[in-house]
Amino acid sequence: MRAVVAGLNVFPIKSGGAVALAEAALTPDGLRHDRAFMVVRPDGRHLSQREVPELALLRPEYDGVKLTVHTPLAGTPLVCEAADGPARDVTVHRRPCLGVDQGEDAAAWFSSVLGLPCRLVRFTGTRDTRLGGGTLAYADGYPVSVLSAESLDDLNHRMDARLPMSRFRPNIVLRGLGPYGEDAVTRLRGGGADIELIKPCGRCVIINTDQETARRAPHPLRALAGYRTQRFDGSRAVMFGRLGIPRALGVLRVGDELTAS
Repeated sequence: MRAVVAGLNVFPIKSGGAVALAEAALTPDGLRHDRAFMVVRPDGRHLSQREVPELALLRPEYDGVKLTVHTPLAGTPLVCEAADGPARDVTVHRRPCLGVDQGEDAAAWFSSVLGLPCRLVRFTGTRDTRLGGGTLAYADGYPVSVLSAESLDDLNHRMDARLPMSRFRPNIVLRGLGPYGEDAVTRLRGGGADIELIKPCGRCVIINTDQETARRAPHPLRALAGYRTQRFDGSRAVMFGRLGIPRALGVLRVGDELTAS
């Protein structure tokens, strides 16, 4: 099968807004700069849109040196250089990992914007995936998420209102596989890159959050639950899209044709 790359997105801050790219380098931890930063409670537990939907309103830009974050919740953006320093213990869904605290100015800015005490950390160290022997930064469990545009088209036919792809926060959007064609794909190859798709992507309340307004309504998750609840690895969840691990590195570009097998 063949599939065309219809979109590429990175999320420099976990649970923050997307940066849409025309091309992206694939690293062992996923697309470069994806989930490189994370907002945490003072005790190191990660914050996500599950608890703080306003994270959706963060609009980050990161070039590997400077982080800039705009949001309608603040009169001025945060602009800071990525700081080095000692690693501190943090957690993602209770799984321990490490981060470098980005300092008092960043902590004060995020605390003011989100209305609760929090700090910004930058990923350091190594995290392993639950399955497949991969590594990742602050993504939930796997470094690459993939969704077919036709799958979203099919969901939208079942709903009264059309949802944008941004609701589902994929790294790679594909077109050409047909609705749910990604379910049957185990390998994507092109541009020197090779991605093994390991498991379906279980969905949570985040897809109910409008990524432009941070308002939440139950309809998307409820609609998917009606026909996409599946069992995987001993548990049942609402599945939409796939999660993968890079096996060979390269550069992906919007418009590239990939081999799907």
